[in-house]
Amino acid sequence: MAVPADAGRKTYVVEHLDPELGPWSSLEYAAIAEESRDAGARFCLSSVPEALSLPQRLLDIQGLIVEHRSVEVIHGEEKDRVCLLDPAAVEELSPEDGDKFDVFLFGGILGDDPPRDRTSELRSKGFQGRRLGPIQMTTDTAVRVTRMVVQGKVALDRIPFLDKPELRIDDHESTEMPFRYVKGKDGEPVMPDGMLDLIKNDSEKGFGDLL
Repeated sequence: MAVPADAGRKTYVVEHLDPELGPWSSLEYAAIAEESRDAGARFCLSSVPEALSLPQRLLDIQGLIVEHRSVEVIHGEEKDRVCLLDPAAVEELSPEDGDKFDVFLFGGILGDDPPRDRTSELRSKGFQGRRLGPIQMTTDTAVRVTRMVVQGKVALDRIPFLDKPELRIDDHESTEMPFRYVKGKDGEPVMPDGMLDLIKNDSEKGFGDLL
């Protein structure tokens, strides 16, 4: 049985491909849930292990759907309406895809550095693929960009991006983020609330420990 969908209402699904949930992903998922809710869309977190305890802040966000089932089970009977955001896809995502698809699927964690082909696990299920350009994005950025394209009808090449921005940690140290971000109105990369503090507090650990 599929996650119920209203006509024209988009659903963004992140297939959680890890047995745990790190602080980085927790902040990303909260941002995706809140932004999806505000855009009149749903956010579904699928394949969540039964034993995984999600943060209460995440569970309290209206519009979030937590599923222990895999996306193949949830949407297996409507694969033609599901779009997999796939770095290996040939065709770029376009505003017209908002009319073709109701569900947009992401394999977490997209923000691995160096990138691992986590999406291959979903690619093998037969979902139609679209690409978000050649540069690795964080999961929340990928969902944000997809929403801008399919709901906002903004072409991918019209979205302002910041590639591998340098973040100032303190007066003496900065760190380069190895991802592509949407450029905010203030000229800074759009990130989840709390992410900058998390990066600053844990900069010495490396990104792998944050994910």
